[in-house]
Amino acid sequence: MGYYVTTKSKVKIYVQDINPRANKIILFLHGWPGSHRLFEYQYDQLPKMGYRCIGIDTRGFGDSDKPFWGYDYDTLADDVRCVVDELGLYNFTLAGHSTGGAIAVRYMGRHKGYGVSKLALFAAAAPSLIRRPNFTYGLPEETVLQIIQDTYTDRPEMLRNFANMFFFQHTSAAFLDWFFQLGLQAAGWATAAVANTWIKEVLFADLEKINIPTLIIHGIHDQVVPFQLGEIQQKMIRNSKLVPFEYSGHGSFYDQKDEFNKVLIKFIESHVY
Repeated sequence: MGYYVTTKSKVKIYVQDINPRANKIILFLHGWPGSHRLFEYQYDQLPKMGYRCIGIDTRGFGDSDKPFWGYDYDTLADDVRCVVDELGLYNFTLAGHSTGGAIAVRYMGRHKGYGVSKLALFAAAAPSLIRRPNFTYGLPEETVLQIIQDTYTDRPEMLRNFANMFFFQHTSAAFLDWFFQLGLQAAGWATAAVANTWIKEVLFADLEKINIPTLIIHGIHDQVVPFQLGEIQQKMIRNSKLVPFEYSGHGSFYDQKDEFNKVLIKFIESHVY
C-alpha cells in the first residue's frame, strides 16, 4: 500500500508499505537518481519470508514532493525521522543504497539511530563520495561537477550514461529503459542539488557514532562509489562486516539479487554478528 507522510515543513514524502502486518521491518532508502522502486527485486521476495518492506521516495524523487530546497543530509535524514515517527517504527533494519546509504549514516548520527536495531549499507556514498585534500578515495570532484552540468544541459543523456555504468551484469534494453524512467521521475533541480550535497558534505563523524550491528555490501566493480569506500566504512564502524560482491557493480541488489537477498536476510536473522 502507498501513502504520504507530511513533514514538519509540509513536504509530502511518498511511502510504499509492503506486507504491513509483518513485524520484521526493513526500511529502504534508495540511491540517486532513482526511487523506492529500485528495490523491486527485494520487494518481490522478502515479504514472502515474513518481512515488512517499507520504501521511501526521497524528496525530489519518485512520487514525493519536489520542493526547490532541502537536499542537505540533515533535512533528508529528518524526513526519514518523520516517517519513522508517523508509522511508529521501532526495532527495524535501516537499509540504504548509495546516497540512501549516506542519508542512513546521517540518520544514525543526527537522530542517534532512533528505532534502528541493525544497519545495512549498500555501496553507501560515505564518508565522502569525492576526493578531498585529506581523503584520497572516491571520485574526482570534477566528475561530479560534470554530472551537475550535464543535468542542467541534457538530463536524459546524463541519465543514459549513468545507467550504463551502474550495473556490472548484462542488462536488457528494456531494463535500462525502466531504470532511465525512474531517473526521469525526479526533478532536475533535485537531481543537481543532491549531487551538490556530495561535494559539500562529509560523514566521518556520523560513521564513528554508529555502534549497532552493520552489514556493508559493496560490489568490487562499482564505478560510482569505489569499493575502497566500503573498506573504509568497515574500519570506521564498530561491529560491522563488509561482504564484497565479486560480480556486482553499483547495483548489487540487481546484479546479484538472489545472493543479495540471502546475505541481507542472514544478517537480519543472526543474533550474533
